[in-house]
Amino acid sequence: MSYFVTGATGFLGRYLVGNLLKRKGPIHVLVRKDSQKKFEAIAKKMGWDLRRIVVVHGDMTAPKCGLTAAQIKGLNGKVKHFFHLAAIYDLAADAESQRAANVEGTQHALDLAAAIGAGCFHHTSSIAAAGLYPGVFREDMFDEAEGLDDPYLRTKHDSEGLVREEKRIKWRIYRPGMVVGHSQTGEMDKIDGPYYFFTFIKKLREMLPQWMPTLGIEGGRINIVPVDFVVDAMDHIAHKPKLDGHTFHLTDPEPMRVGEVLNAFARAGHAPEMTMRIDARMFAFVPPSIRGAVGSLPPVRRFIGMLLKDFRIPKQTLKFITYPTRFDNRETERALRGSGIAVPRLDDYAWRLWDYWERHLDPDLFVDRTLKGKVRNKVVVITGGSSGIGLSTAQRVAEAGAVTVIVARGQEELFKARDEMKAKGGKVFAYTADLADMTSCDKLVEKILKEHGHVDILINNAGRSIRRSIELSYDRFHDFERTMQLNYFGSLRLIMGFMPTMTHRRKGHIINISSIGVLANSPRFSAYVASKAALDAFSRCAQGELSGKGISFTTINMPLVKTPMIAPTKMYDSVPTLSPDEAADLLVRAIIEKPSRIATRLGIFAALLNAVAPKAYEVVMNTAFELFPDSAAAKGDKKALKGETQPSGEQIAFAALMRGVHW
Repeated sequence: MSYFVTGATGFLGRYLVGNLLKRKGPIHVLVRKDSQKKFEAIAKKMGWDLRRIVVVHGDMTAPKCGLTAAQIKGLNGKVKHFFHLAAIYDLAADAESQRAANVEGTQHALDLAAAIGAGCFHHTSSIAAAGLYPGVFREDMFDEAEGLDDPYLRTKHDSEGLVREEKRIKWRIYRPGMVVGHSQTGEMDKIDGPYYFFTFIKKLREMLPQWMPTLGIEGGRINIVPVDFVVDAMDHIAHKPKLDGHTFHLTDPEPMRVGEVLNAFARAGHAPEMTMRIDARMFAFVPPSIRGAVGSLPPVRRFIGMLLKDFRIPKQTLKFITYPTRFDNRETERALRGSGIAVPRLDDYAWRLWDYWERHLDPDLFVDRTLKGKVRNKVVVITGGSSGIGLSTAQRVAEAGAVTVIVARGQEELFKARDEMKAKGGKVFAYTADLADMTSCDKLVEKILKEHGHVDILINNAGRSIRRSIELSYDRFHDFERTMQLNYFGSLRLIMGFMPTMTHRRKGHIINISSIGVLANSPRFSAYVASKAALDAFSRCAQGELSGKGISFTTINMPLVKTPMIAPTKMYDSVPTLSPDEAADLLVRAIIEKPSRIATRLGIFAALLNAVAPKAYEVVMNTAFELFPDSAAAKGDKKALKGETQPSGEQIAFAALMRGVHW
């Protein structure tokens, strides 16, 4: 017995060849010459016995699969089973390539099978051949297919039609359901079908605890089958007599709804399940014309498009959310009776699929997460770059190959930092500027743009902090003015200065160093927190306007960092703080991931508690206010500065509990 297989290096093909190797006879596999190395790699991985496999060089896009007359003569009368698996199984592929591979390729395979006198042509079709048929689609149905306007559905239908019209050779057709990975190993070769939703499930897991109920969709029933069931069923049915001219649905007789499938994978990925699922039929009372009009509105389309892009879900998959077709598989059940071949329950192997995806296919695995990959040869401007957080960050990006521009008021310290980084091979430039002076800001912007052309990343790190109660600030209105001038207006002036070139180039990243105090509403920091809150609010507004133009904003609600800025408050010597290097880690993360916000869990919890129980939170903050008095510096008592008492055990314990918050 001899076999011929197209698509042997594909996902289904490699497992089918493995099954055929358990039987007797040589196996001829069609391989393009430029895919020889791929074939050899797959053969080695799958453990094939290459003494039994005959490589036939050809091309599915050419007549008779590109075989020469001599090759055809050598195969004539020697192939009993011709398995045609080569096709494009990709909803996102363009229509032209799908037609060339699925329809024209099938015709070329049929012509080759007829030319070599193959015993039976086994065509791997798909349930997609039924289109979007509303109801139960039997194995003997074909012309009844509906909703074939999608290129993938159309080409799978048309290619099967060619086989059904074939008169020269015998044939059998197999319609697998949505094929996923191996039920025993989880192995899969690409992201397709339900895998498109794995990124969404992963993000859900990162945002919410597993026990939290969420809202989801019910959806239609989608037919999922593992690759091992499909090839086992094909292999078994292909070798049974008297089944020529039949079509077999290799499907799950009890398919799950979309919501159930997503929950199965949510359990596998330890993500929260969609306990309340909305059925699309709830909106059936809304006329289709109105639903279509709402869906075509530019804001709606843009919002949906951005969500799909963020979760890496092709738009084409949405039509299968309400998949209307069920599949009768009585022919297949009769053919498999007594073989022990059956579709396993998804719940029993979903964890293997998830585990394999997370280890091998997760798109995040292939994202360049190195700082060098993000900043190499990019112009990065860092204010307050001569010390503390700014200096640590500048050292990181300079080492990673960025064109590093550091800005500060003090020339001596600034130039020293520049020279040290340049001595280590960094491309570092230093500019002095008073960012509380708008004229100085404008001159800085002009000079940087003139000498560097543009700015890729702006890090607004320079800032001023004042710890003083409101009662001690009645006659110090200038405290509020000077914090606002530097922390808000200075940062804003730079953003507005660099933004025109960013929007013109349609790329740019603004990183604003804010404070955990904005989330915690720290007492005694009303001037500082208000100035940082203003910058936070501006960034949120700007994101809505500029994200569509390639501009990203990241706000870092930085916890307490041991820098010269907090030195006057001696109490901070005894409370937990981040080092400048640890703070720079947060900036590196901001550059690489470009999140909208980076904050500690405590900061987020404080903001949440204030939102849901403001009175209770007020009590906590007032307790902290009473516990941590104004410093001698805040009171203006110069005599008491030297004799300032050390923090009490109670103060240290409270500060440790509220780690990183300014008190």
